[in-house]
Order: sequence, then C-alpha cells, then structure tokens
Amino acid sequence: MLPSSIQISGEPLSGAEVRDICRGLRDNAVRLLSLRGCRLCDRDFGRICRALAGATSLAQLNLNLGVVSSPSRIKQLAEALRTNRSIQSLFLHGSPLTDAGLALLNPALALHPALVALDLGDCMLGDEAINLICGLLPPDGAKSGLKELTLSANPGITPKGWSRLAIAVAHSSQVRVLNLDYNPLGDHVAGMLAVAVASSRTLEVLDLEGTGLTNQSAQTLLDMVENYPTALRSLVLAENSISPELQQQICDLLSEGEEEEEVAGGPGDTQEWEKGREPAAARHQGSSSWRCPSDPSSQMVLMTSGLGDSLLAETEM
Repeated sequence: MLPSSIQISGEPLSGAEVRDICRGLRDNAVRLLSLRGCRLCDRDFGRICRALAGATSLAQLNLNLGVVSSPSRIKQLAEALRTNRSIQSLFLHGSPLTDAGLALLNPALALHPALVALDLGDCMLGDEAINLICGLLPPDGAKSGLKELTLSANPGITPKGWSRLAIAVAHSSQVRVLNLDYNPLGDHVAGMLAVAVASSRTLEVLDLEGTGLTNQSAQTLLDMVENYPTALRSLVLAENSISPELQQQICDLLSEGEEEEEVAGGPGDTQEWEKGREPAAARHQGSSSWRCPSDPSSQMVLMTSGLGDSLLAETEM
C-alpha cells in the first residue's frame, strides 16, 4: 500500500479520528500529516506525538495555527522529533512558541537527520530564537541544514537579530528559500539582506512582502541583482513603499537570469515548497515575481497517493 496524505483543516478531532491517525503513522502508511488549526485535547495530542516518533514514512508534518498551543505540547513534540528520522518538512506557523518554546524544540531540530524545511512564522519569536535558528544554518560544508526557512510575522525580532540571520545565510551553502514577509525590517535590514543574497550561492527565493521597505532598499537590491551574479530567481516586494518602475526593473533582471539558465541547460523551476506554509504572503497582489502554487484556504482531505510524490488533494472551501 502506498503512503497516504491525511489533511484536516480547522476541525475538532474525535477520538476515532485520532486512533485512525495513530494507526496510519504506526503502520507507516502516512507520508503527509496536516492538522492545520485542528482542536484536540492534550491526551490525544500526546498519542499522536508518540505515534509519529516511530513513523518512518512521514515526510511532512503540518501543525499550523495553534495546534502546538502550550509548553507541554512543545515538550511532547520535541520528544517525538528526537526519535523520528523521516520528517523533512515541519510547519508550526501560528503557534505561540516564544523563544522559550523554541529552546525546548531546538535540540531535536538540530539533531534531526532529515529536516530541510521549517516554518516558524507568527510564532512570537525574538532575538534569542534567531540565535538558535542560526545554528540550523551551518557554515559551508559543516553539516546538513535547512534549505527552506519561514520567519514571517515575528515582529519581536530586532535589527540585531536580523543581522545575525543575514550573516548565517551569507555563509550557508544550502538555504534556497527564505520568507521574511510581514516583519518590520526597514531599509537598514534590507541592505544587510542584500549583502547576504550577493554572498549566497544557493538562495533562490526571498520574500520581503510588507516589510517596510522604500525605494532606497529597492535601489540597493536592484544594484545587487544588476551587478553581482546570484542564484536569486524570485524577490517579492509587494506591499512596500517601492515604485512600480523599480519593482519592474528588478523583476526584468531576475527574469533575464532565469532565461539564461534555461538556455544554458540550468535548473528548471524551483520545486513547490509552500504546500504546508501558512503565510500572509499567499495574498500577494501585484507582486513582481512568480508565486508558488499553493492555496492555504483549501480544505484538507484524506487521500491515498497513486504516484510517489503526488500527495496533495485539495477541494476549495
């Protein structure tokens, strides 16, 4: 039997549903588990964590929108992640982790052998959390680390924290997707990020939607894209005080670079990376770059995959 996808959105979970989920995890019949915004008691949350600890087929775990709602649940999830060896993508967007909660999770995240995508958007994080996250972005060649990181809507992070993240990204050889939308970054932080992008050999997607940028930032980013060869292919600048002309110039330059890659036989389109992400950035309007094909408003359903990686079934709410 091929692994299935269990996706439930915004519903209370019954005891029978929890038993079915645990059975599927223990039987290694689940590749994607999404309990986005679901309501369940602490006892049932613990049962699910114990089941996912030993799951070997589970690749993506989505507990967005408050499912991990207390220190006790954070500890239970951390215990599960210490044992699990298969999860590649973990989505905790909208969970009240705070720096203290991330400190509880961090040892398990740092030692996990497969984790490459992490969404900590809207998790009430600050600079102490950034220090921990930078440890998940090891310097070139040190060890494996995150390739996709979402830190949307964490206004408690200060410019000092963002500067440390920029340094880590500049020296990481693996980060491909970085979502910082809806943080009050401002032009100063954007300048540091431009330096990080110019230094990175792998960063392909940078989301700066709604981050308080002006034409000053846009001009810096334009100069970077125009004069320095980078891997960047998507730069989201919507909902900033940036002129349409500057946005279009940046978009045109990025498009030219992508076309040159295709002619030279370079990599194809960036793989879909936003299937479990819960970003405000999904509401891009008039963005100057392409957006990943996801719909966070979709109703989650249970289905069995007939093809290896085609695991998502979505019906409009």
